[in-house]
Amino acid sequence: MKKACKSTLTVAALLSAVLFFAGCAGKPENLMPVENFDISRYMGTWYEIARFDFFFEKDVNKVTAEYTLNDDGTVKVINRGYNYKKGKFQQAEGKARFQGDKTRGALEVSFFGPFYGGYNVIAIDSEYTYALVAGSSNKNLWILSRTPSIPDNIRAEYTALAESLGFNVEKLVWTEH
Repeated sequence: MKKACKSTLTVAALLSAVLFFAGCAGKPENLMPVENFDISRYMGTWYEIARFDFFFEKDVNKVTAEYTLNDDGTVKVINRGYNYKKGKFQQAEGKARFQGDKTRGALEVSFFGPFYGGYNVIAIDSEYTYALVAGSSNKNLWILSRTPSIPDNIRAEYTALAESLGFNVEKLVWTEH
C-alpha cells in the first residue's frame, strides 16, 4: 500500500511539472527581448538582485547563476543559492537555447528534461553589468548584476521599466547576499 501511494505521489509530481512547463517557452506579449544581444558577453556569473518569488527559490538567498557556452551553441546554466530554512546551499543545473535569432535576448531554459521556460533579456546595459530578465509571462522577473549589489539609479530604472511593461514590482523579493 505504501509503495503504491509513493508511486502515485511521484506520478502526480511529474504530471504537475509537465502541466507547469507545458507551453511555458515564449515571452509576455507586451515586451521585446533586447536586440544585438551578444551571448558570449553574457557568459559568467550573475548575482540575483531581485526576483518574483516562486516555489523553486522559496526561502533562498545568496543566489547566483553561472552561464557557460557549450560547443553546440547551447548554454549550461548552474543556479545556486542558500536555503536559509534548511541551512544549506542548493544547486540546479540546466540548459538554455535560443528561441530563434541568436542576436536577440530571447532564450528558453530547462532544468527538467524536455520542458523549457522562457528566458527573455529585456534590458541590459552596454557593459553587460546589469540585466532585467522576464520569463514566459508577467509572473517571472529577475534583476541581475555582476556584483552582489546595484546602484540605486539602476534599481530605479529597471523597476520603472518592469512596471511600465505590466509587472507588479511590489512583488519583487530583494535577494540578500
